[in-house]
Amino acid sequence: MGSYLNPGNEKFAQCINSEIYVDKTGLIRYCSKVMGSLQKYISMSRPRRFGKSVTADMLTAYYSRGCDSADLFAGLEIAGDEHYTENLNRYNVLFLNMQEFLSRTDSMEKMLELLKKRVIRDMMNEYPQADYFDPQDLIGCMQDLYDETKSPFVIIIDEWDCIFREYRQEGEAQKLYLDFLRDMLKDKGYIALCYMTGILPIKKYGTHSALNMFDEFSMVFQGALAEYAGFTEAEVRELCLRYGMDFEETKKWYDGYCLEGAGSVYNPRSVVSAMRFGKFQFYWNQTETFEALRSYIDMNFEGLKDAVLQMMDGKNGVPVDIRSFTNDMVTFHSRDDVLTLLVHLGYLGYRSDRGEVFIPNEEILNEYTTSISNSDWGEVSKALKNSRIALDAVWNQDEALVAKAVEEAHFESSYLQYNDENALSYTISLAFYVARNYYTVIKELPAGKGRADIVYIPRKQHGDKPALLVELKWNRTAESAIVQIKDKCYPRALEDYKGSLLLVGLCYDEKTKEHTCRRLLRTGAG
Repeated sequence: MGSYLNPGNEKFAQCINSEIYVDKTGLIRYCSKVMGSLQKYISMSRPRRFGKSVTADMLTAYYSRGCDSADLFAGLEIAGDEHYTENLNRYNVLFLNMQEFLSRTDSMEKMLELLKKRVIRDMMNEYPQADYFDPQDLIGCMQDLYDETKSPFVIIIDEWDCIFREYRQEGEAQKLYLDFLRDMLKDKGYIALCYMTGILPIKKYGTHSALNMFDEFSMVFQGALAEYAGFTEAEVRELCLRYGMDFEETKKWYDGYCLEGAGSVYNPRSVVSAMRFGKFQFYWNQTETFEALRSYIDMNFEGLKDAVLQMMDGKNGVPVDIRSFTNDMVTFHSRDDVLTLLVHLGYLGYRSDRGEVFIPNEEILNEYTTSISNSDWGEVSKALKNSRIALDAVWNQDEALVAKAVEEAHFESSYLQYNDENALSYTISLAFYVARNYYTVIKELPAGKGRADIVYIPRKQHGDKPALLVELKWNRTAESAIVQIKDKCYPRALEDYKGSLLLVGLCYDEKTKEHTCRRLLRTGAG
């Protein structure tokens, strides 16, 4: 048993022994199915904390002949497969965590040299009797060992893309790395299976097709592996039952990654943390600071900021063309390239059927809010920071302060000119943004004899707050908004809601350039 060649199963054992382990061993079935075929090269990319290393450790524990993993897999899904024992601990597994080698060197040349030396040392310790033609030639040694033992390699590469994150501006270093992987992996008979994982898909270099033999599974296309990219809805429901956590609240916080073939996919790290600690809060954001997100949206390609604000408003997704993205973190030719990167990083969800991106959940929405609040976005930043004051003013029925807060949130943007009730709705969303922490927000809710403009329904844990029914008017009076709410019986939409209801009329007058507010507190929504 070596560190890189035929490692043990200790890492996967730690996963199994954890308080929460969600069985994803079904992925092994797919890997074994394509083993030894032209589809034996698998690249599966996912955001941080989506279980990439756990999967790599699982595959290592299953295939490595350096350990006996029968007890670990007993009772897991793969153990029920009719071919389960055929590949269990039968292969020479080469496990490489590229971040380990990168962090110990200061150049690509030194990194690759260290990797080669370490792996060759393991090979010679494991198979000292083998006839190695050149003990300094890694690829040659792998071929020599295969020729002698007829035991092919399963190669598992974790954090494969760390080079493109650390050496993001160094194209020559990136090409050197890709060429190394190509020389080691492509068209090699000694490989039975190669599984490679990271955050980014494989780097595109125009006609440079170093790793074009891989089948790629990413956050824009997971295909047959979709259910293994994160937690499925059924898996999260089971966890919520086990830990007594509200499923709908869990969904609101951590769901939203729409992967064809799996439906809704949840952030594993955040779900596990919420279950263990019994609290819904921001967990995933601890993996990367909001400065990283801000650096991308501040680029503002082709109105990127406006697209972000549109998604934060929650009404619509934003169209995106993912095809031009080169799969690195610096080559951006358009807004679409930045949006596609944010999909791979987990900051956006992607609907392949619509070709749209969107902010997937409450946790990620907070990332955007924090980023913009601490950025130089003028009135937008100010409105987000002051939204708590605005909401308090609504609760306290301070009409003048509400009107002032809306006035301060008013701004011009290329996305939506300030000339109708839709624009006013957008401004209201900014002014009361913090309300999302307490309410489910519904726009244009069918109600009574029409549609209520904006309805705020308290979440279960905030039942002490009043529901808000907001009607907007353009060049009318705020009083007329209240009258319309009553005349069209909008409160009937909340007849099952037993708490207090606050009716709010908001108006903008183009001539005076003033916002006004009127409110009426009702006891009960019926």
